[in-house]
Amino acid sequence: MAQITEKELSAIGDLMTMEETLHKKCLFMASTTTDQDLAACYANLAKHHQQHLDELYSNLK
Repeated sequence: MAQITEKELSAIGDLMTMEETLHKKCLFMASTTTDQDLAACYANLAKHHQQHLDELYSNLK
């Protein structure tokens, strides 16, 4: 695997921070809404953001 530059590492770190924030916000919204369909939508979005975060993390290994 090729070396990751400092700039690329910084960009990945920024993306990971954004994905983590979006994941947490979606989980919060899913837990606070009273609309079950909307809660399911938020939960699905949270799942996708967690998957994105996991993929970014795997690129660092």
